[in-house]
Amino acid sequence: MLCVAVWVSVAFFLSAAELPRVADLMSRVEALEEQLTDLSAHVKIVQEKATQGIKAYEMQFYRRDANDNFLIVMTDPLPERGNGYLRAGDDMWMYRKNTRTFQHINRDEAISGTDAKAADFEKRKLTALYKPVTERASATNIGKSALYRFEIVNKVNDVKYPKQLYYVDRSNGLPKIVQSYSLSGALMQTAVYITWGMVEGKYIWLKATFIDEFEKGNRSVVELSGISTKPISHGTFTKAYLENLSK
Repeated sequence: MLCVAVWVSVAFFLSAAELPRVADLMSRVEALEEQLTDLSAHVKIVQEKATQGIKAYEMQFYRRDANDNFLIVMTDPLPERGNGYLRAGDDMWMYRKNTRTFQHINRDEAISGTDAKAADFEKRKLTALYKPVTERASATNIGKSALYRFEIVNKVNDVKYPKQLYYVDRSNGLPKIVQSYSLSGALMQTAVYITWGMVEGKYIWLKATFIDEFEKGNRSVVELSGISTKPISHGTFTKAYLENLSK
């Protein structure tokens, strides 16, 4: 999934004889995704497809977790500029500037031809969607990274992937790798979180690669920049705001 995640930097310590509970690690990961203030950022997606080559997309993203609203305004490429996606309340809308029309969409709608889905920009609590497979995580190493590994499965039907494997940094709980599986157990996607930064004392991921494991050769690199936590006008999360941008 595409999430803007934040984390209060608190290292956790364990006795050598005890591995952490998966439920506790899930709560830490969930805290990473909780945005207590408004957030805006510039998003760049470089998408590589084996049959289509490389395409780049840019957009401005606004999010308010207090009421789970978000707005995406496409800025590049030129044919997409001015198009947008809006979540307000329980509704999601796609706006097309050429026709000046809104279309009600579901959570699986692709964002302007990219692999990103509307659902990737939602705030949804990990512990509300998934449950641990085992009580305790396991310890592992990938390269120079010391990680905890744990598996979770869906406890509601409305999820993109019914099973996921998390690899989180042992020192601070930041996700390094998330592998997502289909109901049949096939590996569908691997997300690698490459770069983390800090905004107002909290962590936020700045660069991640999403590898399509089903269609080999397809991947997307997502980068965030221009991040701000300044309050966003209430009028931003409205159809009228999107319409006015394209006038």
